[in-house]
Amino acid sequence: MTISYSRLFDLLKKRGLNKTALRIGASISTVTLARLSSNKEVSLNVLGRICDFLNCQIEDVCEFIPDKQIAPLLLRLVQEMEAGTKGGIYHQFQIVMTYNSNHIEGSKLTEDETRYIFETFSLLGEEGKLVPLNDAIETIHHFACIKYVLAHALEPLNEAHIKELHRILKEGTKDAALSYFRVGEYKALPNAVGNRRVATPSETPARMKSLLSSYAKLEAPTFADIVDFHAKFESIHPFQDGNGRVGRLIMLKECLKNGFLPVIIDEELKLFYYRGLSEYDEKPGYLISTCEAGQDKTQILCQYFQVE
Repeated sequence: MTISYSRLFDLLKKRGLNKTALRIGASISTVTLARLSSNKEVSLNVLGRICDFLNCQIEDVCEFIPDKQIAPLLLRLVQEMEAGTKGGIYHQFQIVMTYNSNHIEGSKLTEDETRYIFETFSLLGEEGKLVPLNDAIETIHHFACIKYVLAHALEPLNEAHIKELHRILKEGTKDAALSYFRVGEYKALPNAVGNRRVATPSETPARMKSLLSSYAKLEAPTFADIVDFHAKFESIHPFQDGNGRVGRLIMLKECLKNGFLPVIIDEELKLFYYRGLSEYDEKPGYLISTCEAGQDKTQILCQYFQVE
């Protein structure tokens, strides 16, 4: 994805404003102003402040040049998130993504219960059902993770993003109270995925640095590249717990950034997804095909809400 801020500077000229007025009015740094001037990516939080200052929409200040199918989705999600729109694609995307990502990791909440939490910030369980408090906390936190992803969607992926997603997801959970559990930091104790060996705590920092370095060298990651990063991230399993959800949030961010439909892994795809991860080294196409099937589920949402 490339981006141009020529619309922003044209708008400033029309209104008789200079760059200093923009910097002060939108509360941005000189470094950020330099990034805008050279058409480098800035966070959506920055773009939001600029739009507030100029009383305009994001599309009035920048032009995204990615796969045209996805640019409208990212813009719609951000606009509806910032406006607090109810009943739109952002509303439904939050519920569907959060429910499915938590559900395949063992959450006992139903999709209706997930929806109720998102819409009312309260929990109404089915009659006689005991709802694990941890599931509710992680659901609320996953909503916040998606907001974080959208706010930072256009930024190059880095270690700080990954650790912050883990911190948001796991802070205040029962895991966070454990003496060995590191919220927002890599694992302290060895862990495993089934019978598969993953990185040891001592190996994890170097392997994560290598993975991020290799990925950063890709000028225009393909969908297969994003799935490859996901598979390698899960093979490292850098955190004590929460790796699957953090990994899928990273995949969401990179799909939105690079112009691909996000992936929804639901109960129907769960076994295929885990098989694809376990067999990735020998059969990478299996996981890629499963993730493509997950894209089809997002496409249904886009069609319903007329996001083309």
